[in-house]
Amino acid sequence: MLTLVTGATGLVGNNVVRLLLERGEPVRVLVRGSSDSGSGARALEGLPVEICLGDVVQAESVRQACRGVQRVVHAAAQVHIGWTGLEAQRAINVGGTRNVVAAAAAEGARLLYVSTVNALGLGSLEHSADEETPLGDAILCPYVITKREAEQVVHEGVAGGLDAVIVNPGFMLGPWDWKPSSGQMMLQVATGWAKLAPTGGNDVCDVRDVAAGILTALERGQRGRRYILSGEYLSFLDTWKMFASIIGVPPPWRKAYPPGLWFYGHAGDLWGKLTGREPGLNSAAVEMSKLEHHYSYARAAAELDYRPRPASEAAESAWAWFREYGYA
Repeated sequence: MLTLVTGATGLVGNNVVRLLLERGEPVRVLVRGSSDSGSGARALEGLPVEICLGDVVQAESVRQACRGVQRVVHAAAQVHIGWTGLEAQRAINVGGTRNVVAAAAAEGARLLYVSTVNALGLGSLEHSADEETPLGDAILCPYVITKREAEQVVHEGVAGGLDAVIVNPGFMLGPWDWKPSSGQMMLQVATGWAKLAPTGGNDVCDVRDVAAGILTALERGQRGRRYILSGEYLSFLDTWKMFASIIGVPPPWRKAYPPGLWFYGHAGDLWGKLTGREPGLNSAAVEMSKLEHHYSYARAAAELDYRPRPASEAAESAWAWFREYGYA
């Protein structure tokens, strides 16, 4: 059964591609021409995949990539936690998803859309959220807005007859993080300068478990249904302490005080206005880091046999991979 994977050079997509190949499945990938060099080329080097050059924002290239496939894993997205770039993220995250939905529907292929827990209602350590938690208050930065809009595009496709499933992964760590994405936090701790941790936390999961959950959802997930693929909850302070222990550097001192977080976040906003390029440390990212992102994966456990491994195993595999491939 031929599967098309978008975002195949990213953390989730690359792990999905490798797991499909490990299972003996034929794989086609849609990659931009710019992926022929740098980390994109390394991500697919030596893998027996069929490569289609194109972009999810180009409807015709998506249609061509979808021809003859039975399944589509749509993992391509632009991820930036900040206040800027709404139109750019909307073009890729929403417009690209609309193109994939249309092409999959025309081909009669099953679609799995890789969303994020940030598109769901908020959960806390005391009250974990699930797939049906009302949206309520959230940090409505462009990434959250566009991922929610993209999910709505998928639901509209389902209403029109598309066979589609959505998964919402948590904070992922693990191998094949070529960009890097979530693992960037670990690399920052490795410098020894990360001493004051944010006040919130995340459900830490291994990307290999998420990839396995994605393939199981493709096989037997219910049409039109969401599945949270999260993991073990850790505060940022405990996460950074775990990173420091694995890496072998001094641990962070404590959680950052709110006034300090406010200062650094707004200093990042000012720097972005002066330079025209918003840094990763900005007030939106700071506000997101203050939240307890805690979500129940009970539905995935019951329907997909999803069993995430401990956060420490995910972190250890990520660090081993970073060292092997020269990131650390």
